Amino acid sequence: MKKLTFTININAPKEKVWYALWDDENYKNWTTVFCEGSFTLSDWKEGSKIYFLGPDGSGMNSKIDIQKPFDTMSFTHHGEVKEFKEQPETEMTKSWAGSEERYDLVEHNGITTLTASVDIVESHEDFFNNSFPKAIQKVKEIAEGETKTMSVRISTTEPLEKAWSYYTQPEHITQWCSPSDDWHCPKAVNDLKVNGTFSKTMASKDGKMSFDFAGTYLEIVPMKKIRYVIADGRNVSVTFEMMDGNVIITENFEPENENSLEMQRSGWQAILENFKKHLEN
Repeated sequence: MKKLTFTININAPKEKVWYALWDDENYKNWTTVFCEGSFTLSDWKEGSKIYFLGPDGSGMNSKIDIQKPFDTMSFTHHGEVKEFKEQPETEMTKSWAGSEERYDLVEHNGITTLTASVDIVESHEDFFNNSFPKAIQKVKEIAEGETKTMSVRISTTEPLEKAWSYYTQPEHITQWCSPSDDWHCPKAVNDLKVNGTFSKTMASKDGKMSFDFAGTYLEIVPMKKIRYVIADGRNVSVTFEMMDGNVIITENFEPENENSLEMQRSGWQAILENFKKHLEN
């Protein structure tokens, strides 16, 4: 195998470049250069398995060797996937099994240098030399532009049917829909159908603050996908996907302009973690 290395300077902090690379919708955007409709299945934790897939369920099964937020992401590719199933080793897969794909970020004075390296079989050299510069140019455009979507996710070993039920039923929503112990959700109404509406009352336990998180459903695919628009016009999608017996739930949301991006991300992640705790307990 041969190692190829590609570098680009991006006028953005490394945190923003990291999310341009690995937030769900952003990843799907820049990897269209390699394969239209490509996506991943993973909990994105260090040591976890990750599938790199096309829309027909074909691709690679790999492992996340290094996941050091805002600095390094490294994968080792192990084998082929077809129709969402891992395939037996072949002479072809032997030629690239164990190859590494790595991304490093270094920031200096607000400029982040993204270095991407990939081990390839030499017959694919022209393809990667042509496509990788285009791909990291798209990462640059995403990172230097306005943040359009953000992602949070969890993974659970609980059954898919249970995860869907606990996520959508009002009597369960009131048990998990809060970002911290000093907040709660005293009321939830949920009409789970296209054009149906929902409302979740978010309130501080001391009674000093309260608001309704409300919206309208745009798409419902049972135990697979929920898409809705919040009352302020922002779009949100939620996906439920299976990998190795685990349910991976990913929320993609458009950020608002009032609070910092990190505050919003941490708030959405905290609520999703509360859901996971309620589901598993």
